[in-house]
Amino acid sequence: MRRRFRPLLLTSTALLTASVSALGGAGPTSGQTLNTYGMPGAIDTPSAVAPPEGELAATVSRSDFGRRVTLSFQPKPRLTTALRYSRIEGIDPKRDALKDRSFDVQYQLLTEADGWQPSVAIGLRDFMGTGVYSGEYFVATKTVSPRLRVSGGLGWGRLAGDWRRTDYEDEGGRPNIDDWFTGSVKPFASVEWMATDRLSVLAEYSHDDYQPEVEGGGADEPESKFNLGVNYRIGDVYQIGAYTIGSDVIGIRGSVALNARESQYPSGLEPAPAPVRPRPAPSADPDGWSGAWTADATAQPVIQNALSKALANEGQTLESMALSANRAEIRIRNNRYNLQSEAIGRSARLMTRALPPSVETFVITSVENGMPASSVVLQRSDIERLENTASARIAQEAQIVNADPRPGGLVMTEGLYPKFSWSLRPYLNIGLWDPDESWRYEVGGEVRARYEPLPGLVLSGALRQRAFGSADQEAPDELTPEEYLADGSDTNKNGVPRVRSDGRMYSGNSDPHIPELTLSWFAKPTPTTYTRVTFGLLERAYGGVSAEALWKPVDSRLALGAEINRVRKRDFDQLLDFRDYEVTTGHVSAYYDFGQGVWGQIDAGKYLAGDVGATVALNREFENGWRIGAYVTKTDMSTEDFGEGSFDKGVVMSIPLSWATGTPSKKRAVSDVRSLSRDGGARLRVDGRLYEAVRDSHTGELYDGWGKFWR
Repeated sequence: MRRRFRPLLLTSTALLTASVSALGGAGPTSGQTLNTYGMPGAIDTPSAVAPPEGELAATVSRSDFGRRVTLSFQPKPRLTTALRYSRIEGIDPKRDALKDRSFDVQYQLLTEADGWQPSVAIGLRDFMGTGVYSGEYFVATKTVSPRLRVSGGLGWGRLAGDWRRTDYEDEGGRPNIDDWFTGSVKPFASVEWMATDRLSVLAEYSHDDYQPEVEGGGADEPESKFNLGVNYRIGDVYQIGAYTIGSDVIGIRGSVALNARESQYPSGLEPAPAPVRPRPAPSADPDGWSGAWTADATAQPVIQNALSKALANEGQTLESMALSANRAEIRIRNNRYNLQSEAIGRSARLMTRALPPSVETFVITSVENGMPASSVVLQRSDIERLENTASARIAQEAQIVNADPRPGGLVMTEGLYPKFSWSLRPYLNIGLWDPDESWRYEVGGEVRARYEPLPGLVLSGALRQRAFGSADQEAPDELTPEEYLADGSDTNKNGVPRVRSDGRMYSGNSDPHIPELTLSWFAKPTPTTYTRVTFGLLERAYGGVSAEALWKPVDSRLALGAEINRVRKRDFDQLLDFRDYEVTTGHVSAYYDFGQGVWGQIDAGKYLAGDVGATVALNREFENGWRIGAYVTKTDMSTEDFGEGSFDKGVVMSIPLSWATGTPSKKRAVSDVRSLSRDGGARLRVDGRLYEAVRDSHTGELYDGWGKFWR
């Protein structure tokens, strides 16, 4: 992609010069341009512009100097993060190209204000790992006019033309703290001119001389320190652009950005709920107001049956009900709505339509896997009075309390148990950013079934049949699958158990196979504790038994848990046979809700390979259910035994389907993007862990989504 680009250099310079005098014009420079690194900037250099909170962007760039695919995310208003996968030809002695994973972080120290105050940011580029792009910077950005934005700063590392030479035989994956803000420092600058409301022209001054790429034979050293480019915005979502590095190397770039806080259907497409039914005057229904109806033995069955049908139409299951003259408690399972507050609000409306006038206190208990997670206590008069007011008003009147695990008077809904459900659907598995392949996929069909003989006891499983895909069976250590099976060993040459590094041996199965088949028992022994025991084929690679306990008061930011597992490695055909490797693992866990959608988790204990250590995770969740988190695991396994990457780390994204479709659903698209899949810090992947199951019904999550109560 090499071209002589001097005519464009002269033309673009003339356009930028003319733009300085065109300080007026329609259309402000409100959006941010993403550079070739997928971060706010011009072409290669950064800017101090912060994307909107909640923005998730994917950027692809390509030139003779390499290819980059970047996921960037704005978890908080000032903080920008990025995870990148790059391919650079010729510079890795172990492979034909360096396939590198890198991380960036930028923090906006000052926001732009009227007058002369610019936005100012500090950033770390490729701050851990091989560090082929390693560099640090301070940058300031100022909007000079509605169409002109300028940035300038000081850079270290690659931004100063100072490549910190990397030993590619090193395992990498560790923060390069000793290198930060060291070595030579040089200035950089950029200008962005909005030629139209969609098209911008970019120019920058950069000291990056692309030395590692040049030494690898990818291209000649740039002839100039000036880079030029154009960027075109397609709506608020897409950007496409072209650029030249040093006037002779051409590149292209494209990005797509979504915002977790915004949706095409912000109010949803679900039908409107039934209106609140005001109670009649006492003179119109004296028996209903006096409670005389309780003397009729058929009253509760009739009411419960009618309410059960009404709730079923709203996607709720009425598990049980307790009814007296002045108080009614219903226990519901939410099968439809992403936010539990919406299920509770719709249930409250239906209770006003089904219950006699004397019933003043409503208790709506959310049930998860047979466990009562929380109870919302409402007064009927408040519901009638506040129906047409802001949802915050009813939130002030509601009480959220620990659900009683064994209350008296509850009557199970007739015909609810045993319960059986099944589905037939396609499945898609995608593996991203492997050091040998940038992505792998598998497509097939799946039959999934669930049987609940009684509340809290769940038998579930799945049967899959692969149709096609690029995720084929592969063995580690450059062996063929046949050689690996003949070897029969579950340890590598260093004696480390292969608990995840031979994971591709479970791929490419063209015969029917069982990814999981389990029997689980969920219980709530006290008002603030929950338990789970799961037995069977727990995941595609392990079977055995997993037991867990969680302490989580409904209004507490803190939760504490413990888990113990005794598992054995499954055979690679994923049927009923097992291999020889067995292990007992266990963790103690602490969870903390920091507020404003941020919650953290620490797990400490023994992992699948027998190593001991801890995992730290931090998650950002938005009111509409979007969740993005990052985690790192460090154990006593040495860097050499762990291998490339040095320790386990990754990013988890969980997106509710209702965000994209507008129709209510509890289904989610979940992706775990790991830097590498290695044996150190590997944990059992078992469904139904307790904190995830109950937190949606507890105080923090309920209040965060309370705006949907009247929806």
